[in-house]
Parts: sequence; structure tokens; C-alpha cells
Amino acid sequence: MKPLIFVVDGMTERRGAAQFVLERAGYPVEVFATAHAADIVELGHPSLILVADGLEDVNGLPLSDRFRQHPILSSTPLIVLNSKIQKPGYLDSSGGELCLSYPFTPAEVLSVVNQSLRENADSAARSLESADIVIDPFAMKVSVQGKEITTTALEFRLLDYLARHQGRVFARDALLDAVWGDLRFVTPRSVDACIRRIRRKIEPVASSPRFLQTIRGIGYRLQAIPAWEGAGESCQCATCTAARERAKGQTAVTEAPVPCNP
Repeated sequence: MKPLIFVVDGMTERRGAAQFVLERAGYPVEVFATAHAADIVELGHPSLILVADGLEDVNGLPLSDRFRQHPILSSTPLIVLNSKIQKPGYLDSSGGELCLSYPFTPAEVLSVVNQSLRENADSAARSLESADIVIDPFAMKVSVQGKEITTTALEFRLLDYLARHQGRVFARDALLDAVWGDLRFVTPRSVDACIRRIRRKIEPVASSPRFLQTIRGIGYRLQAIPAWEGAGESCQCATCTAARERAKGQTAVTEAPVPCNP
């Protein structure tokens, strides 16, 4: 099945033309007419987004910028549907996204869409090839330097959390809150025991860890290059969750949190 494409455009004729061309080429397409649909887009997992250049969110932020800054959608390729430029496939040097002028021909739409999807797939493949640890969150599988390992659900959650915050040092209590949550009868020593089990599985020499390091007097960090199989994955830590809620206009927090950029 071909990748899912979202089209966000308030212009009925242009939106319909893009949908017709893409569906005729076999792509599954979902269309949205207003900027309020951005909230729905953020809940989906599109492989590519076509967005009109004139649409803004409720705060006046251009939707292309909102998607580019969003923790979930920041890695999703964008094509801006633009009525102002003359050359289809023009590369916007300021934002880096492809722009497609209207009116456009079916060949022009498919050329830009296929180019964007191909470049994104190549980039993802290079990321997987260079990764020390590859995580498949849907199948809950982990590979370390090309070798698949077996983990328990708890070990997977801890390793995945550390990977999404690669290089950051976490105290034991912070890991208990983030990974163990409300489970009873756990102590900071539970973190130590889980770390030891993971090290036996991922480290070449468990007694001299290369990836999962101890920072004396503080806690642990994962020092590795992680990559994820599957699109649309996002961190669920408190900082990133608060950033997503704020991006949706839900001002439950008083300060602007900074996403961890896993």
C-alpha cells in the first residue's frame, strides 16, 4: 500500500485537484479545508503533507511552520501549495520545503510528491544504517549494531525512553516516574536492576558499558545514536507532552516548555 498523504487547503478547487491526481495514482488521501483541521492532522500519521501557503492556525502561525516545529510532524515532508510562484517544484530556501504552484498538471504533482517521498525514505534509510540502536516501537523490537535482542516490556520502555533523550542524564527517581509510573513496590534500586539486565543484552562488555553509562552520584544516560522504524513516533515525556498541548492552544501550562528533541 502506498504512503498516506494529507492535503490541507481552504481552496476547494485546488484541494480537489490535488486529491484527484493523488488518488488516481493510488495514494490514500485525507483532505482538510480549514486551519482548525491541523489538530486532526497532528493525531494522524501521514507520510507527506500538502499544505496551502495562506493558511494559518488560530494563533496566526503559518501551518507549514507549525508542522515544521511540531514534535510529531517535524520529520514529515511538506509540500507547500503556492499560487505566487511560477515554477513548480521550486525549493524554498528559507524553509527547505518544496513548493508547488497552481494551476499544476498531474505530472507536476506526482513528480514533486514522488521526489519528496523518495528523499525522505533515503534519509530514513541512512539514519537506520548509521544507528547504534534501532527501535521498532510497534513490534517492540530492538536491534543493537545490527543484532536483534529480546527485551521485556519494562526493559523496552526504559531503553526507548533513554534513547529518545539520548545524552541526557536522568536520576533514578526521574526514571521511576517516567517509566514505572504508578507501579507500587518499586524503589530506585529497581532502576539499577533493570539497567543491569539491559546492559547484559546490549553491551559488548556489560562490566564496561559503552552505551548505557553510569554518571556517579546522579544516575544514567544512554550515549548512542538511536533510530526508529515507523513514522509518527513521538516522545511522551512530560516536557514534550506539554509542548504538544501548548501547540494545540491548550494553555494549561504557564511557561513555554522546550521539547527534548529526541
